[in-house]
Amino acid sequence: MYIFDQGRFLDESEVSVSVRNKGLNYGLGCFEGIRAFWNESQKQLFVFRLFDHYKRFYESGNSLNLRIPYSSMDLFRWTIHLLKINSIREDVYIRPICINGENTLHPDLSSSFNRVFIYCTDISYISKPALKVSVSSWTRIGSNMIPPQTKPTGGYLNSALASTEAKLNGFDEAIFLTKDGNVSEGATENIFIVKNKQLITPPISDDILAGITRDTVMRLVNHELKLPIFEKSLSRTELYSADEVFFTGTAIGIKPIIQIDRRVIGKGLEGPITKEIRSRYDHIVRGNNMNYIGYCTPVY
Repeated sequence: MYIFDQGRFLDESEVSVSVRNKGLNYGLGCFEGIRAFWNESQKQLFVFRLFDHYKRFYESGNSLNLRIPYSSMDLFRWTIHLLKINSIREDVYIRPICINGENTLHPDLSSSFNRVFIYCTDISYISKPALKVSVSSWTRIGSNMIPPQTKPTGGYLNSALASTEAKLNGFDEAIFLTKDGNVSEGATENIFIVKNKQLITPPISDDILAGITRDTVMRLVNHELKLPIFEKSLSRTELYSADEVFFTGTAIGIKPIIQIDRRVIGKGLEGPITKEIRSRYDHIVRGNNMNYIGYCTPVY
């Protein structure tokens, strides 16, 4: 498997990072998660919302004072080339990552030497068709701590603690609350509830990532399903009384939640609105909905 490293395409076995690297030692970096989807009938691989992902990548770097040393157009072209030279013809996850490249001791972000990698991997991310989740005892990191509106490598320790706690307690995933007790998001996913045929999702101010799948779902619900959708703060108890709850994310896609804290949500099955959104989303990302074809970049 080839990966991208500082302007070069190398076999993964040729790439190394020093044990002294500050990005490794202190989590001084940011990353993106991008998906490409194989369309068997068209024999085509479509990368979903590639420009939007690299826009967010740059925004993360800027917020963290971590300058990304290449243009978005360069990264766009190199990503397509990486998929081609690896002959990817299946669904795949793409991970661009920028780390502080210095091998010095002090944990600051003032260096202009930052290192960018891009690699591809298969996607097997919580494979269950429906999830049983728990509200975490860990609080979501706040905007004045490690900004959750970015994708900082170090910030995902918060996610790992919550997700690990959930799994050790017999659940599939965790839901964070903010320091004020509002529903925030999953460990690595945005969250929606359905109540009385209306959709609600927490606002960016409740310490969530501005998810690209989240944005796609909001547009889909508005334009395709013609259902009302709102961004507003949610209490924990509103999760329990929802008709449907689902996660969204690049890695997880659209995933129904059928239990929270061992309370059954709705009928304990994937709800009809979640199912419809999931089905339409799958058509969109594979280039089968012409209304959204601008989101899909063909590789071949």
